[in-house]
Amino acid sequence: MDTPHTLDDWLAHCERLHPHSIDMGLERVRTAAMRMSLKFNCPVITVAGTNGKGSTCAMLEAVLTQAGYRTGLYTSPHLVHFQERCRVRGEAVQPEALLPHFQAVESARLGPSARGFLPGRPQDMEGEVSLTYFEFTTLAILSLLSRSELDVVILEVGLGGRLDAVNLIDCDCAIITSIDLDHMEFLGSDRESIGREKAGIIRADRPVVVSDPMPPQSVLKAAHMLGAELWQLGPDFQFSGDKLQWTWSGRGKRYSGLAYPALRGANQLVNAAGVLAALTALRDKLPVTAQAIRNGLALVELPGRFQIVPGQPTLVLDVAHNPHSVAALAENLDAMGFYPCTHAVFGAMADKDLATMFSRIEPLVDRWYFCDLPTPRAASAADLQTRWQATQTRQDTRANGHADPLAALQAAVAAADPADRIIVFGSFLTVGGVLSKGLPRLSAQHLLN
Repeated sequence: MDTPHTLDDWLAHCERLHPHSIDMGLERVRTAAMRMSLKFNCPVITVAGTNGKGSTCAMLEAVLTQAGYRTGLYTSPHLVHFQERCRVRGEAVQPEALLPHFQAVESARLGPSARGFLPGRPQDMEGEVSLTYFEFTTLAILSLLSRSELDVVILEVGLGGRLDAVNLIDCDCAIITSIDLDHMEFLGSDRESIGREKAGIIRADRPVVVSDPMPPQSVLKAAHMLGAELWQLGPDFQFSGDKLQWTWSGRGKRYSGLAYPALRGANQLVNAAGVLAALTALRDKLPVTAQAIRNGLALVELPGRFQIVPGQPTLVLDVAHNPHSVAALAENLDAMGFYPCTHAVFGAMADKDLATMFSRIEPLVDRWYFCDLPTPRAASAADLQTRWQATQTRQDTRANGHADPLAALQAAVAAADPADRIIVFGSFLTVGGVLSKGLPRLSAQHLLN
């Protein structure tokens, strides 16, 4: 193989290495990590859950940055550019910075025999390691973060927890956000099974924050069995608020008169409460001031999470792609007030519980614009429309299909009146396909030109 020279070359290489996009298990990726001598010399916070992971990570990064710490952040998937997955000191890394770390993973994957020397350690006895795209890219980003002289690293779990590549790293604090039914073919058919997988990030004698208001018993049981320091929403920390401000309290600590997080949506207060619990649990290692908390929550940004784009018609972007997150989106949309007509651009993976998703948001949507997505896992626009027709009960709604998210959005803009509302939701590829146009160009006149 010719050595890749650009990030796009490396990503294309990663896509060809393994026959499956998901291959649960840590043995292969652990072997590569051991060959790389991968380790962190600063506190690590790992975040798992079905929904709210990205928002939780963004708030952690914002507050810790405001507190003066050199932060590192790994999230997935990305919306537009791969390098969005890795942020160092508050900024997305440049593609060129990742190249030597992709090369390091490739050398570790191929093994010592391919590098021309005899094995000298137990892990060197292994031959070539097969890594999925996610495993390879995760190792590359972890390698970069481990060598960036950071004060704290925040890691978002990709899928599940117990067998996710991120779980190679022992965390100093685990956060488990809301848990719902998603990826059931890999994680189990009920919340208890899924919670058991998420709980795999918990470490003995370390704090674990559980911000799900009704967590599965499997999560709480895992925390108790490991002797982890459990911070559970309700018994160990609480929050309350009115229309203007909110208050957090837990284990002798209290923050009052807090402004609401800059991220929109009622569900963000639950995520913020979990963030404050984690920061309180880590106060001996990473002390933060009340002012850093206020500034961080006020300045936090995260594209695609109930993101409202200024202009007419109103445009809302949200990566809600399972029943729980779609229900939260519907609640947030309902709180926006009256719009004469709501247009929905939607694309999703074929394995999602689409019937439940449609039923939860159907009362708010008047016109649907289904779209194809550039992955074999996605349902086609035609399939989405067929599955929608099988569930919808309203007689006044209309739907059509489009080749990609941007074409669907352009059709919605062409049909919408200035007073209407357009929502783009579903897969990250749906919202990313729209954001690839660039936010300054998402106004009606630009989209129609």
